[in-house]
Amino acid sequence: MIDLDVVQLSRLQFGLTAMYHFLFVPLTIGLSVLLAVMESVYVMTGREVWREMTRFWGLLFGINFAMGIATGITMEFQFGTNWAYFSHYVGDVFGAPLAIEGMMAFFLEATFVGLFFFGWDRLSRVGHLTVTWLVALGANLSAVWILVANAWMQNPVGARFNPDTMRMEITSFYDVFFNPVAQAKFVHTVSAGYVTGAVFVLAVSAYYLLRGRNVAFAKRSMTVAASFGLASALSVVVLGDESGYTANHHQKMKIAVIEAEWETHPAPAGFNLFALPDTAAGRNSFEIKIPWALGLIATRSVDQEVTGINDLVEQARERMRKGVVAYQALKRVRADPDDAEARRVFDANWRDIGYALLLKRHADDVAAATEEQIAATLRDTVPNVAAMFWTFRLMVGIGFYLIALFTLAFYLASARRLEKRWFLWACLLTLPLPWIASELGWFVAEYGRQPWIIEGILPTYLGVSSISTGSVWASLIGFVIFYSGLLVIDVYLMVKYVRIGPYGTLTAEVAVAAGPAPAPGPAAGED
Repeated sequence: MIDLDVVQLSRLQFGLTAMYHFLFVPLTIGLSVLLAVMESVYVMTGREVWREMTRFWGLLFGINFAMGIATGITMEFQFGTNWAYFSHYVGDVFGAPLAIEGMMAFFLEATFVGLFFFGWDRLSRVGHLTVTWLVALGANLSAVWILVANAWMQNPVGARFNPDTMRMEITSFYDVFFNPVAQAKFVHTVSAGYVTGAVFVLAVSAYYLLRGRNVAFAKRSMTVAASFGLASALSVVVLGDESGYTANHHQKMKIAVIEAEWETHPAPAGFNLFALPDTAAGRNSFEIKIPWALGLIATRSVDQEVTGINDLVEQARERMRKGVVAYQALKRVRADPDDAEARRVFDANWRDIGYALLLKRHADDVAAATEEQIAATLRDTVPNVAAMFWTFRLMVGIGFYLIALFTLAFYLASARRLEKRWFLWACLLTLPLPWIASELGWFVAEYGRQPWIIEGILPTYLGVSSISTGSVWASLIGFVIFYSGLLVIDVYLMVKYVRIGPYGTLTAEVAVAAGPAPAPGPAAGED
C-alpha cells in the first residue's frame, strides 16, 4: 500500500517549489516584452532616456531571470526523486516538451540574455534590439512547452496506454502540441505575465515619483506600463473566459466545483455570485445567483447545460464500472499477451482504467469493492468546493481591480497628471497583487483536477516514488531553507538597485551587470 504521508508530503513539496518558482516566471515574461518595446522606441527616436529605461529595467529583469532558472532546475528534478512512477508512466509523452523547453531556456534564452547585458557597446542599435526581441521570444517559447506538458496532464490527448509496457505512449505529437487546453493556457498565462511586468514597472516608477527622483524616466516608464498593462489585463479576462470554456469540455468537475454548482439546472445555468458550499449535504446552504450568466460563460449558449457536481459523481460511478472491466482485462493481458479477447475489451475501456486505479486506494480487489468503498472513492473525485469557489473569486476580483487601475493610469498618463499622490500610492501598494492572482490561478488549475495527476488516467497517490517520509521531510526542509535564502537575496538585490535608480552612483557590481552608463544630459532628463 502507498504511504499517504509520502503522497501528501510529495505534493506539498512540489506545490511549494512550483509556486515559489512561479514568483519569477511571470515577471520574466512580462519584463522581457516591455524591454523590447522600450528599446524599440530608443532605436526609432534615438533618445537616451529610452536606452536608460531599457538598461535599468533590464538589470532587474536579469536578477529575476537568474532566480527563475535556479528554482526551475530543482523543481524538474523532483519528477525523478519524488514522482518516479509518474515519470515512468508518462515519460514518453512528457519528455519531449520538457526537453525542448530545456534547450530553449538554456540555449536560446541564456545566450541572448548574455548578449543583451554585454552587447550594448559591441552590437549596433538594430543588432542589440534584435537580441532583446529574441530574449522576449525565448521567454515566451519556454512557457509554451511547459504549458503543453501541463495541459496534457489536464487533457491527455495524442497518447494511449500500452498494456505491454504499462506506460502511456505518444501517438500524435501534433495533438499533444495543439491540445486546446494548452493553447488556452498559454495565451492566458503569458497575458498574466505581461500584467505582472506592467504592475512592477508601474509600482517602481510610482516610488520614484513619490520621492521626486528620476521624474522624466518614471513618467515614461509609467506611460508604457499603463498602455501595455491595460491591453494585457483586458486580454487576461478574455483569454481566461476562453480557458474556462475549454475546461467545461474537458474538466467538467473543475468548472462545477469552481462555481459550487451541485445540481444540473435547466439551461442556461445561473452564476453563483456568492455561496456557502455545504460539502456534507451536497448543496449550498446560501447562494446569490445571477440568472443565465454561468450558462453563457461556460457554454456560450442558452440551450446547453452545465453539469452539476452530484451528476458528475454519478457519471464517475459509471466510468468506475468500465474502469474495473479494463483493469480485469489488463490483468488477463499481462498473464497471457496473446489473449485477443482481453485486448479487445481493454482497448474498448482503457480510458476509464484510472477510475479502477482510484478505487484501489480503498479496495485491494476492485472487482469486489463494497458500496462503502465505492462511495469513498466517489467522494475523492470532488475537490474542496469552498476552497476552489473562493480562490477563484478572489483571483477574478484582483483581475478586475487591475483593469480599473490600468484604465486610470492610462487616462492620467494621457492627461499628463501622473503626479497625483493618492494614485502613486495605489500603484505602489498594488505591487504584490498580480503575484497573488497568479498563484491563486495555479492553485485553481492544479488543485481543481485532483485526485488526478493525469486527468482520468492516473490518480495522484499512485505517481509517487517508493521513498520514506523521512527522506521527503529532509528534502522539503532543505528546499524551504534554500529557497528562503534565495528569496532574501532576490529581494535584497531588487531593493538595492531600485534605490540606486537608473542615474544613481554605479557600484562595481552594477557596472559589471549594466555596462557604462552615459551621463544624463538634456535628452535624458527631458519630460
